[in-house]
Amino acid sequence: MPRSAVRSEAAERKSSDKKDPYYLRAVGKAVEAQEILKRSSTPLTLSDMASRLNLTKSSALRILHTLEVNRYLQKTRDGRYATCENGASRVSTPFVERLIQVANEPLRQLVREFRETVGLGVLFDNHVEVVSVVESPELFRMGNTVGRIVPPNASSLGKCIAAYQSEDRRERLLRSYGIVRITQNTIVDEVELKQEFERIVSLGYSTDDEESTLHGVCFGAPITAPDGEVVAAISVSSPLSRLPQHGRENLIAALMRTARTISEALKS
Repeated sequence: MPRSAVRSEAAERKSSDKKDPYYLRAVGKAVEAQEILKRSSTPLTLSDMASRLNLTKSSALRILHTLEVNRYLQKTRDGRYATCENGASRVSTPFVERLIQVANEPLRQLVREFRETVGLGVLFDNHVEVVSVVESPELFRMGNTVGRIVPPNASSLGKCIAAYQSEDRRERLLRSYGIVRITQNTIVDEVELKQEFERIVSLGYSTDDEESTLHGVCFGAPITAPDGEVVAAISVSSPLSRLPQHGRENLIAALMRTARTISEALKS
């Protein structure tokens, strides 16, 4: 569509907006930003977007940042904006679907053995997201939610996946989410966090000791794709009070065996 036509269309919409008392201009601009990016054959700079939205750079930045945080668009390496459909995610949708399918029975077996909630998290372009959960049958349990974006500095899933990434990749994950303190046990010191990632790689599993939820403990183990890259992880979460009956070492060993089983199944 020619840019003149886009401006004409925007002008007509602006005129009609004034007559609608329920219209929220910021939401309208957010929708318009997505439409602009979908029509564009290449990613656009902040200046480009501000000009096309007829906004100041600061106003455009707030809208674009909100859309980015909610994963309606993403930034390229050089700071331009593109729709998520046009961007290259670390994991393709077909792979995620296969991973969920392959992991389903091993995760259910883990729940049957320990009666605790297990989850599967996947690395996407700039975040780690929960894609599958098998809940504990216990009334008092640790919960998880499909679609939840997990903190790379606090959760077992987030820390486990982040630990196995390159420094640049890990930095992007940390900056995208933010190094946020959730409980008094959350690691927010960057030097300490780097040491934690090194420990995870050395041991082969991650630990969330009341770092994301008080009175809860969670362990994570990496899932390796056929190309050798760690693109996912599984976790088991337990109330701290029930951990002694499971045995910390037993829980970790079973989790790591399950992760290896899933990784091997992905190769076939």
